[in-house]
Amino acid sequence: MYSEAFLDHFKNPRNVGELPPPAITVEISNPACGDILRLSARFEDGRVAEVSYKVRGCTASIASGSALTAWMAGKSRAELAALMPAMVESAVGGLIPESKHAAVLCVDGVKALLKAR
Repeated sequence: MYSEAFLDHFKNPRNVGELPPPAITVEISNPACGDILRLSARFEDGRVAEVSYKVRGCTASIASGSALTAWMAGKSRAELAALMPAMVESAVGGLIPESKHAAVLCVDGVKALLKAR
């Protein structure tokens, strides 16, 4: 049911935590399922130098948040702006239809981060 990549990100999440200022931190939620994503990023020379996350939610949100932060490292603002839910889904080896909201939550988090910067 779950891919090896999904299980790896769930069992061994990357970049868990929160960064202190001057990092930008945003918190977004999915009112339909109640999942909450807190995303922190520090930029240097227009690129993500450091990133972390915390999530309160389902297995898919935990795995997707981990995959998201691994993907974000070193990305430019333009690359971040181009993020689509399908890219997050691909990074975890796919999501079942009931879990696709996790990829959308990640994209919404990145959009909020870019607006806050």
